[in-house]
Amino acid sequence: MILPIVAYGDPVLRRVADDIEQNSDLKELLANMFETMYGAKGVGLAAPQIGKSIRLFIVDASPFAEDEPENDEEAEELKALADFKKVFVNPVMEEETGEEWDFQEGCLSIPDLRESVDRKERIKLTYFDENWKRHTEEFDGVAARIIQHEYDHIEGKLFIDYVSPLKRRLLKKKLADISKGKVDVSYKMKFPLIKKGR
Repeated sequence: MILPIVAYGDPVLRRVADDIEQNSDLKELLANMFETMYGAKGVGLAAPQIGKSIRLFIVDASPFAEDEPENDEEAEELKALADFKKVFVNPVMEEETGEEWDFQEGCLSIPDLRESVDRKERIKLTYFDENWKRHTEEFDGVAARIIQHEYDHIEGKLFIDYVSPLKRRLLKKKLADISKGKVDVSYKMKFPLIKKGR
């Protein structure tokens, strides 16, 4: 079932999410989240974006694999992203290392807005998968960035928090319009400043 995606301005997007009780059955929720993410043409979706303040997010980076590589190294990374589909339950960011690099990020909760965000190139994460198997893994490049973006959601942070104060002021009206539903989207959304989502 496709769920409405919560728009910027909803308090759930600013809350630090709660841990999920171990051995909870997440099967139906995850199926709905993947269907919702694919319907909105996203590469990641966190539970707060569907109104649930729990530490859960999903990623599927396969759309990046279709990008045109600029060199052999990038070709290898894009090839690896073709199969990068994961579920992260109760994740804990152990470390973020390496050089910071910038990349244009967007968010399904903040449609029609993309900004350049600096993030560290490597991360180490401990998490459970959908079968409650515990993992500690390292990720880098685009995979690390997608995870960092989604991890921010369960920490109550948004990608626009990384832009300069001046840029934030310039975006203020656009963000207010998103909260009011004054944005053209091709997927179902729930806007905090209007009673009924679309």
